Amino acid sequence: MRIKVGFAVAVSILLLSGCTQETQNTLSRSLQNWTGTNGVLDIYAGDKLVKRFIKIDKVSTAYGSNDNKLRPYRYGYGIDDKNMNLKADPGEKKVYFEFSDYSTSYIFYENN
Repeated sequence: MRIKVGFAVAVSILLLSGCTQETQNTLSRSLQNWTGTNGVLDIYAGDKLVKRFIKIDKVSTAYGSNDNKLRPYRYGYGIDDKNMNLKADPGEKKVYFEFSDYSTSYIFYENN
């Protein structure tokens, strides 16, 4: 069994090494979306944390409807963590959010 798993990992690494970085990122996001995540998005104004969203399963890059080109913003769904304690408290609801790739200082990470 260990040999089969090791072989599968080696083949996966070889296949991924031939892909472009964007293709590797897309594959990684697909796997992550399939396995699920517990993402956190922190938004900063300078060095101060001003907004936090929790329990995010993915952050997506926007594409144009007609030209299918990348747009300069990302979006997703998450709990608006109003008191920024990394917990979904009563009254904190799941919301849609967008943020700019160019002008928003942010950190997106998984919270285990």
